Amino acid sequence: MSEEKPKKLAIIASRGSLDFAYPPLILATTAAALDMEVAIFFTFYGLDIIHKKKLKKLKVSPVGNPSMPMPQILGIIPGMTRMATWMMKRQMKKAGVATIEELLEMAKEAGVRLIACQMTLDVMGIKKEDLIDGLEFAGAATFLEFAQDADITMFV
Repeated sequence: MSEEKPKKLAIIASRGSLDFAYPPLILATTAAALDMEVAIFFTFYGLDIIHKKKLKKLKVSPVGNPSMPMPQILGIIPGMTRMATWMMKRQMKKAGVATIEELLEMAKEAGVRLIACQMTLDVMGIKKEDLIDGLEFAGAATFLEFAQDADITMFV
């Protein structure tokens, strides 16, 4: 009997705010728990999610975020980004959702491929040592090689 090939999930993470850090990590860890092969390609501002210093300071911006439960004009008031970030972190903690750091560890432990875009590192002047441990460094071609056989591909 032939063994069935595991399903594959390919995720592109290109945004580095707190509200855009959770979806790729939650999807990746859930898929890995379901025995799927998973790769996340961190590119452009998505690299903030795996940046040692920046990942601890990810924020939620109420400006230009139509889903925020407040009028957009209030987003320009000083301190509103800090308040929106605090509110989101509080809600996630209250719901028992892991932190970004915890989700990254869970992803690594589950075998999720965390791929930092080498071209973006070069363009933005980011050094490999600025990023967390356990990453792969590769270009778009490497990720596309994985993604071409993926059952699900997401851009989040």
